[in-house]
Amino acid sequence: MPTAELVRDALAKVIDPEIRRPITEIGMVRSVDIDGSLAVIGIDLTTQGCPMRDRITTDVEAAARKVDGIEDVRIELGVMSEEQRHGLRSQLRGGKPEPVIQFTQPGNLTRIYAIASGKGGVGKSTVTANLAAAMAADGLKVGVLDADIFGFSIPGMLGVKGQPTRIDDMLLPPIEHEVKAVSIGMFVPEGQPVVWRGPMLHRAVEQFLADVYWGDLDILLLDLPPGTGDIAISVAQLLPHAELVVVTTPQSAAAGVAERAGAIATQTAQNVVGVIENMAWLDQPDGSRLHLFGEGGGQTVSDRLSATLGTAVPLLGQIPLDITAREAGDAGVPVVLSDPDSTAALELTRIARALASRQRGLAGRSLGVTPVRS
Repeated sequence: MPTAELVRDALAKVIDPEIRRPITEIGMVRSVDIDGSLAVIGIDLTTQGCPMRDRITTDVEAAARKVDGIEDVRIELGVMSEEQRHGLRSQLRGGKPEPVIQFTQPGNLTRIYAIASGKGGVGKSTVTANLAAAMAADGLKVGVLDADIFGFSIPGMLGVKGQPTRIDDMLLPPIEHEVKAVSIGMFVPEGQPVVWRGPMLHRAVEQFLADVYWGDLDILLLDLPPGTGDIAISVAQLLPHAELVVVTTPQSAAAGVAERAGAIATQTAQNVVGVIENMAWLDQPDGSRLHLFGEGGGQTVSDRLSATLGTAVPLLGQIPLDITAREAGDAGVPVVLSDPDSTAALELTRIARALASRQRGLAGRSLGVTPVRS
């Protein structure tokens, strides 16, 4: 005969689609009662208007029916009490009741890359979205923070619709293509500009880092606005271990501006991982390459930053112009997923794997050594 314990064991395999933890672990399973071959399961949703209620209901029913002897399932939906939500928030924050930036906590192993550029229009957001999707496709846990408050575009490029789910003062980020993403564009009406000054920009980035439940990420990518303004400085203050990746085009004018975006590291003490040259060339039908924006801009930025910073700043890759990349971005499906064999997708995937496989430094990591007095 089926038992409540067997059903609970089965429900432990049901993962909340937003929090990405078993529903039994986060207190969503209120009760399990067995009446012959009928399982009556009480589920407490995190919020009244939980956007994932249908999926959770379907997954719970499917899991329960896998238990031998269960032929029918009745699910009674409820909503977590304020006390339950408080306990959940504290649990997700590692026992801390108030918001903290998890990426600055001792022992946090998330690698953080801030994707920067000197000027707009070089494809920085396209690069960010595709790097994230490529890393996630390789099985990594990836998040993207769209820090370009005025020129946000990550939601469209990743095909994210709707707002994050709110659990009181905690936000659960939408997940698309297995990438968690948050952007100010999820909170403002379409077509409405964001007109903020420095302090509000800093607070917005701080809230995205502290109030959002990012979970256990392998990689966090930040899509920075062009230049070296308020947000670039705020990111350096809030995430001192973030590493910069500079995006440029081959054009000498763009390269000169991109160099300044990377040189900010001399004042913020950040590490510059390397340079990505976007729109490097256009492949021709005869196999030749048409350099629409000139040649050598990426290598120039690499060489000059290496000299300025006194450390090697390599050219990570050169991404060719590819119409499929533009079409994929407009459709909300990064080209590394929609057309993985295209020239741009292959190079973006190669760069993503190179960034993901870089060895971690020891900064901020506990060595597990305790001083002993003799």
